[in-house]
Amino acid sequence: MGLRAGDLKHTIYDIFEIDSYASKMGDDKNIVTLSFSLSDQEPAKDLASFLEKGYEFILDADVTSGEQSDGTYKVFVEMERDRNIAERISEILDGVKKLSEKENLKFRYYKDFKSQEATLENIENSVPVDPDNYGIVANESNLRNFKNFFNRSYLDSIDMLESTLHIKKMYADPLAFEVIDIVEKDNLVDVLSESFDVNAYAEILFLTKYIGDYNISKYGDKLVFENEDKALIVKRI
Repeated sequence: MGLRAGDLKHTIYDIFEIDSYASKMGDDKNIVTLSFSLSDQEPAKDLASFLEKGYEFILDADVTSGEQSDGTYKVFVEMERDRNIAERISEILDGVKKLSEKENLKFRYYKDFKSQEATLENIENSVPVDPDNYGIVANESNLRNFKNFFNRSYLDSIDMLESTLHIKKMYADPLAFEVIDIVEKDNLVDVLSESFDVNAYAEILFLTKYIGDYNISKYGDKLVFENEDKALIVKRI
């Protein structure tokens, strides 16, 4: 029996993500990915089946095999990136809203920290339809994230070139870091395998004076900067 309105009530989270995860079916510039978070595995399987069978433009819909580190189950959706993508996402959301009985959904694009209302206009303004523009938009999203992350720092300039973060403080030499990841602070234990470096006091003191009042720690050759619930993992270049 197929799903009916309200069948997934209280199981689907309000915020979903667009282009936050790599595609399994092709190059990210050609494929748009959606990811929905659900509280239990069976509803996640039901949603994945509903989406894959109900929308012919969906290339693939799948659910994670187990519970994620944040306690949710993810449903991933993949579609071709083209000029119709905003309308197709909106069409999917109409179905998700009926199943969940949620009137309003929000989304985060790529690695944005902040979510926004999932209106057609916001989706059109956020999601690139041209594969050739995908890298530019993703890079702009990254840069916006880092500027928000260092919003209470002493830094005068923050620039992002591919995976390299460049920061500059007035009257000081610029610093460069290879960006490894940005994660929820509570998930650090899942992404760091290196041991805490108890001998990194001098480097951490220097970076604290350079950047500002951020919690900074070092694990192996990786530095971790924390701002509220986010943690930025980098390597010094």
